[in-house]
Formats: sequence, structure tokens, C-alpha cells
Amino acid sequence: MASKLLRRQLRMLSAPAPNRLANPNNTSTFNLESLIQWRRCSDAPQPPPVEFTPPPPPVTSGAQVKKFTSSLNQLELAKFSAIADTWWDAEGPFKPLHVMNPTRLAFIRSALCRHFGKDPYCAKPFEGLRFVDVGCGGGILSEPLARMGASVTGIDAVEKNIKIARLHADLDPVTSSIEYLCTTAEKLVEEQRKFDAVLALEVIEHVADSAEFCKSLSGLTVSNGATVISTINRSMRAYATAIVAAEYILNWLPKGTHEWSKFLTPEELVLILQRASISVQEMAGFLYNPLTGKWYLSDDISVNFIAYGTKHSD
Repeated sequence: MASKLLRRQLRMLSAPAPNRLANPNNTSTFNLESLIQWRRCSDAPQPPPVEFTPPPPPVTSGAQVKKFTSSLNQLELAKFSAIADTWWDAEGPFKPLHVMNPTRLAFIRSALCRHFGKDPYCAKPFEGLRFVDVGCGGGILSEPLARMGASVTGIDAVEKNIKIARLHADLDPVTSSIEYLCTTAEKLVEEQRKFDAVLALEVIEHVADSAEFCKSLSGLTVSNGATVISTINRSMRAYATAIVAAEYILNWLPKGTHEWSKFLTPEELVLILQRASISVQEMAGFLYNPLTGKWYLSDDISVNFIAYGTKHSD
């Protein structure tokens, strides 16, 4: 049962408003509570902490069996290409992702172990499963997933990112098996590649067309497979913290990293995924504790949040 906080947020999100996304037939607004089988993240069993070598965001993609327009955003590609050499610098521009990565992995491990019926406490719970990390950057998510036993393909549209990822993965025999490709999700769809789980963390806010991007993610997911997306809510609190504070006051991120208008609300993401044949099953927020310098999972989805969904049967 959802917490009072989540229920209040859901009522606000699903309340009729002029700018609310309507259902596919444009006849009425959706109620998020009916779209998601909500779990409080605090109710989920917490797996042991994942040991890994320091986390990933942007790239772009988007297309499916039909010819969809590309979701690539050339300005975003240039932006991240300029700082590609710093992916594995834990004190560099990607420091926030390095700090957040253990929390992201805790959610992924818990949600996907439940989905695939795996033991979250074993060393390699994802053995025998095929994962694709869309917008893998330098490989900071791909590598820990490989260490958890998954057969990982990491894709990114920025060639420098892929070169950095390959170089770092080759330092460890376990991660050297990761397949890194400089390509896009839509191209993999055209090649009819399929994966048990498709992950796109901190990517969708950097693409040109979020709907086309989600269609591509769906096209890469096997029937009854899993999709995991994390992003930033388009809220005033997110503007104050993720842009004003993080980029202009604390200098955690390069100025201009994020564009508030590109953020998606949880409601919008649920509906976009639903139209791409993915049903969101669980959602959680990320909160930062300035006293400990660490992120933790929360029911508060007002700023950073992550969603796990399942692909409908064909």
C-alpha cells in the first residue's frame, strides 16, 4: 500500500488540468494509481550493497520496426563528447552519478531480481540474462551489471564515450566481455536485437523525442521483459535543485547540462511508456543527504526518480 505521501502525489498528478496528458483516445485523463501497481520502495527487500568501480547518463536514440524519426539531439551529443575523457574521474563532471550509482544499482538489483525470479543475495543474480545499457557513457553502469553476471551490451552515440568504456572495461577480465557499440537504440531495433532488460538511466531528458525514444526501448525488449528508466521530474523543486543549485551554485555539474523543459513528470513518463507497450510496475525517488553525502531511495519522486516496467506480451 502506498504511503500517504505517494497517494497525495498521485492525486495531484492525476487531477484534471488543461495541460495534462490525455489517454490515447484523448477523451479523459488517466489516473496513475490505476496504471501502476505501486510499491513503496521501503517495502521492497533491500539486497546487499553492490561493489563496483565508480555511474552513466546521456546519449540518445529512438525508432522501432516502422521508420521512426531519430531521437538523437546533436547539441547534447556535442556537449557530452566534450567531457567524455572525465567519465571515470570520480571528482569530475560526472561525480553526482558516481555518488548516485550504488543507489541506482540497489533499485535495479531489487526490481529485476523480483521480475526474473532471481536471488538478490547471490553474487551473480543476473547470470544468463541479456541487458542493454542505452546511453552507457563511459560504462559506469554497464560494468557493475556485468559483475552481477549479466551479458551486457552498452551503446552510446558518442564515439569517445565508447572508446573510454572499452579501455576501462579491458582492465578487468570480468568486464572485458561487455559488448560496447557506437550506435543508437533505433539502429539496434532495425537489426532486430532483443534483450531481457533494457536500461536507460539519466538519458531520456537529453533526447530530442522522448516518445520515439521509448518506442525504441520497447522494440529492444523481449515480451514480458523489463525496462528501467531514471530521469528528473519537471517540477519547480527539480529546477531549484537539479539546475540552479547543482549547476550554478554548487558547481556539481557543468552549466547547461540540463534543460528544465526537457524533463518529464512521472505521469508523462508512465503514459509515454504505456503507449510504447510498457507498463510501469514500480517507481521510487532518489534523495540526497548533504550530511552523509549519499543518495538513498525514497517515496519522494518530486526530483530524481526511477521507474521499472514490463513489456506487454506480443
